[in-house]
Amino acid sequence: MSGISRRDFLKVGAAGAGSIGLSALGFDLAQAYQVKQTLRIAGARQSHSVCPYCAVGCALIAYTSDSGKLLQIEGNPDSPVNEGRLCPKGASAMQLAVAANRVEHVQYRAAKATKWQTLSWDKAMNMLAQRVKDARDSTFVTTDAAGNTVNRCEGIAFAGGAAFSSEEGYFATKVMRGLGLIHLEQQARV
Repeated sequence: MSGISRRDFLKVGAAGAGSIGLSALGFDLAQAYQVKQTLRIAGARQSHSVCPYCAVGCALIAYTSDSGKLLQIEGNPDSPVNEGRLCPKGASAMQLAVAANRVEHVQYRAAKATKWQTLSWDKAMNMLAQRVKDARDSTFVTTDAAGNTVNRCEGIAFAGGAAFSSEEGYFATKVMRGLGLIHLEQQARV
């Protein structure tokens, strides 16, 4: 018991006695928080979603106002996967959605440029598709050294995300194999 000083013991004892005294008067901190939470999301629209961080698939409930403003994100207690609980990453999903420094538009910096420029989604997708086509065309191998037909693209690799569902992973793999890619990887963090 040498790790705790007399002063610390008295502080802890006084805080404990104070909280017992407040709860005896009918003031329950957990209940006060629940009332505050209920008032915050009263009348809000519920939308069910899945956490974007890993492949576990924890269920979320997002509460939005009539104007579409995100009010709260919490774990779905009806989910058999997470039973309403969230890991630290999932609990920060609200910050991901409403962060002040969140980039909301496509940003592009050309080679040797010092400034970022904003692009439309259409222009960015067209640039990406053209670069994939150029890389595929320049690195496509039709036959190997022994003369065997291989029809493969050796200049592009694909890494699938851990947030993919099985179906999304299957689809992405089929698309990449259709392009002739042989360097494929699926990340799993479960």
